[in-house]
Amino acid sequence: MDRPRFHLAFPVRDLEEARAFYGGLLGCAEGRSSPEWVDFDFHGHQIVAHLAPATEALATNPVDGEDVPVRHFGVILDLASWRALADRLEAAGVRFIIPPQVRFQGQPGEQATLFFLDPSGNALEFKAFADDARVFAR
Repeated sequence: MDRPRFHLAFPVRDLEEARAFYGGLLGCAEGRSSPEWVDFDFHGHQIVAHLAPATEALATNPVDGEDVPVRHFGVILDLASWRALADRLEAAGVRFIIPPQVRFQGQPGEQATLFFLDPSGNALEFKAFADDARVFAR
């Protein structure tokens, strides 16, 4: 393993809906599960959808002219994979919170980014950098 993997647990309103979204639309392989939760392989990281009756309101903060959801998770892809995902999401009719775009243009942190919600209202961000060495650039 080149890097440590992260683990994230998050609430969902319906496990079958989560399976269709994360497994079907996003292509995440399913791991272990129970009647209350299901593991997914999220680009080599472990995310766990836990059945929860209600989710919290979506709070945002301004970032480069956009209202970015405060609570969100995602993954950094290479640019070709990011573009392929953006195309797949657009073709599926996914409604974006922040549509595919380049943020911080001409700055050290320039990145392609997009945000959308899963069916339970959890915000996801997928991003890509032209140069992976710039992920933490100031």
